[in-house]
This record gives sequence, C-alpha cells and structure tokens, in this order.
Amino acid sequence: MIPTPWYLMLGTALFTIGVIGVLTRRNVIVILMSIELILNAVNVNLVAFSDYFRSVDGQVFAIFVITDAAAEAAIGLALIIALFRNKETVNADEIDLLKW
Repeated sequence: MIPTPWYLMLGTALFTIGVIGVLTRRNVIVILMSIELILNAVNVNLVAFSDYFRSVDGQVFAIFVITDAAAEAAIGLALIIALFRNKETVNADEIDLLKW
C-alpha cells in the first residue's frame, strides 16, 4: 500500500502546476485546463485523507467535486466558443467585453 504522504506530495505537485498555469498563461483554454488540475489535486487529497481516516466522507465529497468540474468544463468551453465567435481570439488579454 502506498503511504499517505506520497498522495499528499502528488496533490501538492498537481496543485502547484495548476496555480502556475493559471497565473502565467494567456490562453483561456490552458487556464481552464489548469483549473481542472487544481480540482484534481483537491480530489487526490480528499481521497487520501478519506483512506487515512477510514471514512467515506472524503470520497463522497470528491464525487461532488468531479461533477462540479464537469459542469465547469462544459460551461467554460461554451463561453470560450461564444467569445471566439465574437472576438476571434482565445487570448485572455484581448478579451475585454466587460470593460467600459
């Protein structure tokens, strides 16, 4: 059996890669993929702590996070398609629809 700290290190690495991707990238699709990495890191930690404490609460909550991530991906991709049709770009710096 793999020890719990290894799962926590994996979750930390995924979370760090996701945060760096959100903060440094300009492409909206890459930003959404980085947010998915962050959510997957949270799921790894939830399941690891659920196994450590011998409870299914973390696993149930991880399923809710997975459904939330699927909804976020569907809505995010729909918004990206709508923005691309209007602005013809997916660069986050060039999208200024909410500015005056």
